[in-house]
Amino acid sequence: MITDMLFLAQADRGLLKPENTEVNIAAEMLGLFEYFEAWADERKVALKLQGDAPPVRGDRLMLRRALSNLPSNAIRYTPPGDAVKATLSSDTDALLIRIENVGAEIPPELLPKLFDRFFRVDPSRQRKGDGAGLGLAIVKSIVDAHGGTVSAHSAEGKTWFQIRLPTNPA
Repeated sequence: MITDMLFLAQADRGLLKPENTEVNIAAEMLGLFEYFEAWADERKVALKLQGDAPPVRGDRLMLRRALSNLPSNAIRYTPPGDAVKATLSSDTDALLIRIENVGAEIPPELLPKLFDRFFRVDPSRQRKGDGAGLGLAIVKSIVDAHGGTVSAHSAEGKTWFQIRLPTNPA
């Protein structure tokens, strides 16, 4: 938790300086799904990766850290027998990453707060080992440092996060 707080303090001060290397997000997502495969199997949750997208310029380790939080959360909140789906696509100037799972909806008024430090949708349900509530704040700080955006959505029994990363950063 201390490391995460120090990371966020650096982000607050504009001290996160991502490397500028080519990052293959499809390969990173595939690697993360392989990493989470045993845990997902144990929870009877399938992992599905769809689509493809061009590489982006950025810091591979920082982006991997941001991306790892989303399927981890999705696996945790997906009912057994369902799937976590990652969809990659692109438009004229950005790569889009969508991580989706079925499960309990998050009320619309709480969605913007998900990226706040220590925020919990239902604090009474926090269990030991669930983390400190910093993961989505870290995701946002990394995406922001790369000139992108991240948003949360929940409707019709699904929750999804979408990251938009520029393919031609200024």
